[in-house]
Amino acid sequence: MKNDICAPRRRFLGASLATLALPFIGRSALAQGQTAGWPDRPIKLLVPFAAGGNIDITGRLVASRLSEVLGQQMVVENRVGGSGVVATEAVARSAPDGYTLLWASTNVMAIVPHIVKAPYDSLKDFTPITELGTSPQVLVINSKVPAKTVAEFVAYVKSQPAPIAYGGGGGAGSASNLIMSLFLHRAQLKMTSVSYRGTAPALQDVIAGHIPVTFVPILEAHAQRTNPNVRLLAVSSAKRATPLPDVPSISETYQGFGAVSWTGMLAPAGTPKAIVDRLSSEIIKATKDPKFVSQLSDNGIEPAAEGPEKFAELIASEIPVWGEAVKIAGVKAQK
Repeated sequence: MKNDICAPRRRFLGASLATLALPFIGRSALAQGQTAGWPDRPIKLLVPFAAGGNIDITGRLVASRLSEVLGQQMVVENRVGGSGVVATEAVARSAPDGYTLLWASTNVMAIVPHIVKAPYDSLKDFTPITELGTSPQVLVINSKVPAKTVAEFVAYVKSQPAPIAYGGGGGAGSASNLIMSLFLHRAQLKMTSVSYRGTAPALQDVIAGHIPVTFVPILEAHAQRTNPNVRLLAVSSAKRATPLPDVPSISETYQGFGAVSWTGMLAPAGTPKAIVDRLSSEIIKATKDPKFVSQLSDNGIEPAAEGPEKFAELIASEIPVWGEAVKIAGVKAQK
């Protein structure tokens, strides 16, 4: 029988390849171990803002739905502080095992990092699961202002001898104030900001006639749609909003204008794909349920769940948009 002089070499090569493969096998087994049987204990969903607000309410709707379909309780924890930074950083530093998640919003992902030195990277420190939906804001004016369209309002403001006031609800870095800044920039208007601790008091002063105009979330505006003291002039989304179909979008006057708030779920970077896909699939499925959609609509949210890839694209595209808004508004970054 002829000796196979290559046999020892093949045996050595095979052993070497097997040795090299061990780390990859180990990582694969670890990933499988993380997802096998998940979830087998309660899941924590951190909400960066106080209980009772719109972001908190939508987070609880999603948590309730997921608790039912996953067979484990999803516990909502409102961890307030640092304009949402405290909760967001906590999730970024958590183990990527699917048991600590973030109920994210435009503020913590795309606005706050331009204003404060955030201890997290919105793109690198998280694994996007899915956006839930969007919520536009509404340009609301006092009914005594002689304007029924955006174009007429712009002409009215430009005709005044001195800049008129607007309600900067929520402070300089709030979504409503930044959307107003984007609008003023696009329309080439000069107005004076009056700061309020939230959009609700700003809206009340528009209703009372103390200030002529402000931007407020669609939920607050919708509640005033029959109030004779105000006029809902336009929505900030790129197209008309379902809850207010008769209210035009600003983009109908200024093409390409579009600025909305959004919410969605994030996990720490490195969370196994199987967990991400399961959560994403269940949230997307929920947004096809008429009852759930109705609950979202009641809170001013239009469903827009499209999965991890689309959510990652959204976050990446929104960061420069809101960065530009912060610059236009003249908000000084805190060091």
